[in-house]
Amino acid sequence: MKRLLRREPHYYGWTIALVLATTTTVSYGVLFYAFSVFIAPMEAEFGWSRGELSGAFSLSLLITGLVALPVGCWLDKHGSRLLMTAGSIGAMVAVMLWSQVNTLPEFIAVTALMGFFGAAILYEPAFAVIAAWFSQSRGTAMAIVTFIAGFASTIFTPLSQALLEAYGWRQAILILAIILGTINIPLHALFLRRRPADLGLATDGDAKAGNASASPNINLRAVLRSRYFWLLTLAFSLSSLSIIAVRIHFIPLLISVDVQPGNAALASGAIGVMQVVGRTIFAPVERRFSSRTMAIGVFVLLTISLAILLLGSAAILIVLFVALFGMAIGTHTLTRPLIVADTYGVAYYGRISSSMVIFLTLAGTASPFAAGVLFDLFGSYNPMLILAAGFSIISTVLIWLLPKDGLHRPQPRRSMST
Repeated sequence: MKRLLRREPHYYGWTIALVLATTTTVSYGVLFYAFSVFIAPMEAEFGWSRGELSGAFSLSLLITGLVALPVGCWLDKHGSRLLMTAGSIGAMVAVMLWSQVNTLPEFIAVTALMGFFGAAILYEPAFAVIAAWFSQSRGTAMAIVTFIAGFASTIFTPLSQALLEAYGWRQAILILAIILGTINIPLHALFLRRRPADLGLATDGDAKAGNASASPNINLRAVLRSRYFWLLTLAFSLSSLSIIAVRIHFIPLLISVDVQPGNAALASGAIGVMQVVGRTIFAPVERRFSSRTMAIGVFVLLTISLAILLLGSAAILIVLFVALFGMAIGTHTLTRPLIVADTYGVAYYGRISSSMVIFLTLAGTASPFAAGVLFDLFGSYNPMLILAAGFSIISTVLIWLLPKDGLHRPQPRRSMST
């Protein structure tokens, strides 16, 4: 009876998870989703083309991916507190500068800065922190972060539009910068800690979990040269290429098959809702299966959704696609960091994960352009869908070829220090 009535002490890792869920929502809302709201007013004022505006935004995404490696190195060596606090300050200043631009070179420089500082406050550093604080509940903690951050577009797109209508685009962006700084800077500075041991805690708040999560004695150089690492990187790069190409072109794809623009926009928004649904399902399911099995399931789901879209444009097919594709991309975000942490531990998580992110970013940057070229050549999005489905099948096979225990951990050479 005493054991039943005893209240378990609160584990500080859950506080960190909620903090990161909040700050990541704000970061994506301001640095990513708000951009689409301000394209039209900036185009109207300056006469810049959509290509120039979207090109600057693509540059921002590319820089975020390229900066991931030094960010990962810092996280492994020094932790997240200083990095994410400084990143929040830098991002706030960069967004403030965005509100003051007058020339295209200024705008390109500002978006580059936003991408640079965004690398320190978006998903990748958040996942690195979660990996360090959790083992048995790692998937659940990551799901909490991405579940809440999944509402970033729901919150910040209408908020940005309301601010634009009330104050104009410059003042609206300035207010968003203040919101980012007011929320992110104090939360990162006051609540983040490097690892549980700094507070005298074990991973997951449990000694057994802490022992289970101890990082293997691996050689970082051997990991980055291993066949396992490159199969994993190729699998997630190909799947990311498929996902981003279809996601970016989904509305014009539906319009090209005579779906009304309003219905196409509604279907696109529903994908975001299904991402959150997928992440809600992910946490209880991942406790029953290995991260390798979860990755196979995600890629199979992605393949099925793309095959459905190839069957035609009937309403029922679009509804099925939206449901399956949304859940697939929602869980795809979680599966990669989970399998990296489960495979290699946390000591080198930042560097290993960020090395993958470079290739995922290159794939994500190239895929919308390639999809557009395919449409121009064939006058249809079917070739893009066929390639996307093919890539997702290859991703499934690549993960299937990995060791079933998901614990491929190259051992260090005795003559080489790690």
